[in-house]
Amino acid sequence: MDDRLVNWLMFINGAPKDRWEELAMETPGLKKAMTTLEFLSQNKEARMLYDMRKKALLDEQSALDYAESRGRVEGKAERDKEIVASMLKKGLSVSLIAEVTGLSEAEIETLNNQLH
Repeated sequence: MDDRLVNWLMFINGAPKDRWEELAMETPGLKKAMTTLEFLSQNKEARMLYDMRKKALLDEQSALDYAESRGRVEGKAERDKEIVASMLKKGLSVSLIAEVTGLSEAEIETLNNQLH
């Protein structure tokens, strides 16, 4: 039989904890199962603390992702404004600027009004 299968069977059959590390070294997925089993075996308070920490990390990552996407949107808006201003200064028509940039004529007019 494949050694990895034997390792899984030994783990499932209740191999002593002092052999877990040896079994996990040869079977990568087994390490995750062992970690999960240890977690589930902890007391209720330890699980609650673990869940709270995991939620905090996910919340933090979500906040960072939001800030990053918001920064991209604001950066793009600022670049659009600079490009439109440059095109207007060169005397290009609003309709041509709209065609080139993909912005609406109303957006370009609004940017033009903000510049003056």
